[in-house]
Amino acid sequence: MIDWIRKNYDKPSVEIGGEILPVAIRRHPSAKRMVLRLAPDGREVRLTMPRWGRTSEAMAFIHSRTEWLEAQHAKTERTAPPRPGGTIPHRGDHLTIDWSPLHGRAPQIDGTRIRVGGPEASLPSRLEKWLRAQAIELITYDLADYCSAAGKVAPELKLSRAQRRWGSCSESGAVRINWRLVMAPNEVRRSVVAHEVAHLVHFDHSPAFHRFLDEIFEGDIDAANGWLKLHGRTLYRAFG
Repeated sequence: MIDWIRKNYDKPSVEIGGEILPVAIRRHPSAKRMVLRLAPDGREVRLTMPRWGRTSEAMAFIHSRTEWLEAQHAKTERTAPPRPGGTIPHRGDHLTIDWSPLHGRAPQIDGTRIRVGGPEASLPSRLEKWLRAQAIELITYDLADYCSAAGKVAPELKLSRAQRRWGSCSESGAVRINWRLVMAPNEVRRSVVAHEVAHLVHFDHSPAFHRFLDEIFEGDIDAANGWLKLHGRTLYRAFG
């Protein structure tokens, strides 16, 4: 349970069952109320508040939501680095990690296994690097595919490490997609890319935006959104 909230407002933190979590307070000019969240990996409490709000008020608000924070923390997917014999998610499936010092250093898919050699200590970082390369290849194709359908030139693509957002599109047209989507089913990843491409045509969430998204996305957008809502946090399990 949450035992107490530290009074050091320069570096506010909370204690949850003996684990000290930092509190990140963001003052937003358009915020009308306080919004409390827990980072997907459970390692930080985040609070957005009106710009005129005081830190003491923010901490009091957090204290009033201790039971909710405790419940959210209990549901958090804890990071478990990949290890030999374990699995990593890839395009909706799970690949068994077949590690051996005799295998080549570059990961290779072999049926339902991923064969990889090299030092065992650097296995997680090399698998993440491989997944990110896969993400670049797949999402670049997705982006070109939907931009063609939208009659738009494919903009610059950047991979994101965002903790809560799966994709974003700036007013300049730059598109960012969370690299972890390479671990989700293909239709889920593509739904996020289609969503951001639709913003190149309608930079809002108006009915016209949703109609256009339905036109260019070949799948069930509600099902894809539902998958992310139910399983999105699991994509942070192997790589925090």
